[in-house]
Amino acid sequence: MDLGDVRRVPSRRACRGGFGPWAVRPASCADAWRSARAQALWRGGILLGFVLAAASPVAAQEASAPPVKRGLGLGPSLVTAAKTTPSVEQKRPEKDGRKTDAQRQAAEPKTANVAQIVLHGMYTEAPQPLGLFTGIRDSLSEVVGRFDRAAKDERVRAVVVLFKTPILGWGQMYELQSAIERVRASGKPVYAWVESATGLDYVLASQCDRVWMPEGGMLLLTGLRVEVTFYKRLLEKIGAKADMLRMGKYKSAAEPFTREDMSPEFREQMEALLDDRWQEMLRLIASGRKLSEARVREIIDAGPYSARRAADVGLLDAVAYADEIADRVASLQKVDRVRLLRGYGRKELDTDFSGPFGPLKLFSMLLGVRPTARPATKPRIAVIYAEGPIMPGRSSADLLLGSTIGSDTMVKAIRTARDDKSVKAIVLRVNSPGGSALASDLIWRALEDCGKPVVVSMSDVAGSGGYYIAMGADAIFAAPGTITGSIGVVSGKLAFGGTLEKLGITTAVLSRGKNAGLLSIVTPLNDSERRALQRLNEDMYRVFVRKAAEGRGMPVERMEQLAQGRIYSGLRAKELGLVDRIGSLEDAVRHAKQLAGLPEDAEVERLTLPQPVSPLDVLFGTPEDRTGARVSGVDPFFDLAVRAFAHAVPTHRGLLATARALIELSREPVLCVMPCAITIR
Repeated sequence: MDLGDVRRVPSRRACRGGFGPWAVRPASCADAWRSARAQALWRGGILLGFVLAAASPVAAQEASAPPVKRGLGLGPSLVTAAKTTPSVEQKRPEKDGRKTDAQRQAAEPKTANVAQIVLHGMYTEAPQPLGLFTGIRDSLSEVVGRFDRAAKDERVRAVVVLFKTPILGWGQMYELQSAIERVRASGKPVYAWVESATGLDYVLASQCDRVWMPEGGMLLLTGLRVEVTFYKRLLEKIGAKADMLRMGKYKSAAEPFTREDMSPEFREQMEALLDDRWQEMLRLIASGRKLSEARVREIIDAGPYSARRAADVGLLDAVAYADEIADRVASLQKVDRVRLLRGYGRKELDTDFSGPFGPLKLFSMLLGVRPTARPATKPRIAVIYAEGPIMPGRSSADLLLGSTIGSDTMVKAIRTARDDKSVKAIVLRVNSPGGSALASDLIWRALEDCGKPVVVSMSDVAGSGGYYIAMGADAIFAAPGTITGSIGVVSGKLAFGGTLEKLGITTAVLSRGKNAGLLSIVTPLNDSERRALQRLNEDMYRVFVRKAAEGRGMPVERMEQLAQGRIYSGLRAKELGLVDRIGSLEDAVRHAKQLAGLPEDAEVERLTLPQPVSPLDVLFGTPEDRTGARVSGVDPFFDLAVRAFAHAVPTHRGLLATARALIELSREPVLCVMPCAITIR
């Protein structure tokens, strides 16, 4: 038989159903594999088998092993190899250094993701618009949200908090403390790195698992102090006179202008407030650093401290620089390396204005244009923020001096929540020293008339008018260090007639009516005007006490005893029944869900109200301001001077904002306002 006349085809055994070896068959043999397409498919399958076998781990092991005896046919050899237990020679490469998947995974470096959150500067309560100027400024609610996100994020193993001189009030500190506790409750540690610290920010840092500070840092932990400035002699020197009336023996709002020192009542309530905060400070540091309160008191009395001395007495865990944080966290987490997620959860401002739509994007940012609101897919809880002095008209915002609470804006926000069927309850977040009695009453009425559960969450301060708008709620939550109460009213004016005369300015007066000069800034009150103004005070005070008693469900006589214009800490107000619970904003939201009849684990959306003003309105005022619809009582030159001083001395912005608000409120005959801007450091 001529070899050129033969063809490789499957053997008779293969034709009978087996996978026998290749055989030499005459070309004239008729079988199932004679067609050219069948032969091509067969050859392609054999070639693919060789490729896959060569690429498989078994083939690699066989290639490195000594030769073994194989059958002459391809099919039976493959079947035997598949069914036979690997020989010793086949296992040898694994012992020679080839690793299994588990071994390879164990050999890889262990990495932990750690969220990094920076606390710096002042924080507003409400979320700010993501505009060209305000988008880079975090609000307290956004920072708290980043902690809560880290607590739920499965990728995050721990949280590092960098303290870079944050300016916090006691209510805001409690919100952040509660957020840190929620992260720790999720099983994730929280580490604090503090550049330098005063009392309040160290109290917050002490609630973390570890506290570190660079060697050049200082811990200014020296205790608490209250300083009240009095201006009576200054007013006398310039020829001015403060003519003030009050209702409530503890109502001390006018004392800085009418006295040279504290009255006994003013001193009594300030001593009590200072004691409450002092005890809270000792308790928190002692529990956070695992020391006795007596030992903490001794440490504070020996302050301030350098970083080394603070570590020696147990206030710090170690002296460390920022570049050492990752290594220290890796050691504590028992991993090879740490990936710090800088800016975790923070919104980024898109400042790319290139392309044809760039100018449109810039213009939208300046106007504060927001995306179209999507329909609610879940039940909503409306969170309404009331921050700043309470004024008639619309709310305003100021980059330097903060915001004001306008009664028109607040009433509109409350009605928006009332009319939204997806909103099941309202949470009112209050951070206000009060202000206009009329504006406070209008906001209170809107909440009473909303027809939905209302829960109040108090921040740093919710006193006088700030308590007025809260007292009708179904439940009131306060922080331990919140300043609240001050149920009382004050009225009066500053008369600058003598000042004008010293400057050579004289005033001619024509009037009709005994009380025509009631609001004049030139002359003091006469006897008739004083009696008329006192009647207004008494009427407003009775309304305040009656509504507070109804809201708190207690007799008017009992509320009269608690009122008298006296201020209380959140802890003391809880004991006296002026607030219901000590808790954070998150606690208030959970309680609102409960009052709305929603399951505890129900997911809800938050509707934030009122909507933030645009960056242009922050800079130049609202359209109403620009058209004179809301007339300010502040002289433009004085306003410019206050802004300049606030920019130069940012630590006194709160005091300056209060002074500016009081001057603007001078057009109001009766005020529900706190005695002064109280800052305890």
